[in-house]
Amino acid sequence: MKHFLLLLLSIFAPVTWGQQAEQFKLWPDMPEAGEAEIFVYHPAKGKKAVPAVLICPGGGYSGLAMNHEGHDMAKWYASNGFVAVVLKYRMPKGVHTIPLSDAEKAMSVIRDNAAKWNLDANKVGVIGSSAGGHLAASLSTLAADANRPNFAILYYPVISFDNMTTHGGSKKNLLGKDIENKVLIDRYSLQKQVDDKTPKTLLLLSDDDQTVPPLNSILYYTALNEHHIPASLYMFPNGGHGWGFRYDFTYYQEVKDLIQKWLTYIKITD
Repeated sequence: MKHFLLLLLSIFAPVTWGQQAEQFKLWPDMPEAGEAEIFVYHPAKGKKAVPAVLICPGGGYSGLAMNHEGHDMAKWYASNGFVAVVLKYRMPKGVHTIPLSDAEKAMSVIRDNAAKWNLDANKVGVIGSSAGGHLAASLSTLAADANRPNFAILYYPVISFDNMTTHGGSKKNLLGKDIENKVLIDRYSLQKQVDDKTPKTLLLLSDDDQTVPPLNSILYYTALNEHHIPASLYMFPNGGHGWGFRYDFTYYQEVKDLIQKWLTYIKITD
């Protein structure tokens, strides 16, 4: 009976992986930035250089959903042949430059370690959820050319800082006392920052999201389309906000299937 129960658990329990992440300080020479870290998950060893992803969890720029929008995603990507890097970025507390500087630094670290980690420096993407999606889209549009990703996957991202569209908490936490600064509002309304160097992008969200209006993703998709940048948008009929890599999300398997097919379509994977 005991063996039978163990067999049932092995069939129906959520899949877990045994990967252990390497943990690094992002700014080792800056003690004041010590909370910024990366966690690196490696795939099974092989001879061929593999793609990589930088994962930016959400949390409204006030905290980080490190598990279902970070480590859980990373383990799945690593099990599918990626070097997966979870970014623990610093909270801005009104200093709007901080998160993007951490994301740019993380991208440079990934590409600088291409040989050591056996990854293809021309196949480094970014993944972001909610406010982490805003950071991923910032990296895609505002970063120095050398630090821009080759592709992006955005889960229910904050995109616009227009008061009628934005997630108020993310905007307030990023801009702080400059929340009414029109220059910064435009800068971080990322649909306005899309250019010809913005990477191919996949957007995933739910129609009934009451936290970050779906219009955010639609605006970004439209801007990508206007610049002739390959983009795909999938809006599920329900699920709300913040589902990330949760097993109880109704479309959990569909999300994984769509991502794998899209990555093959854009020639990141075979």
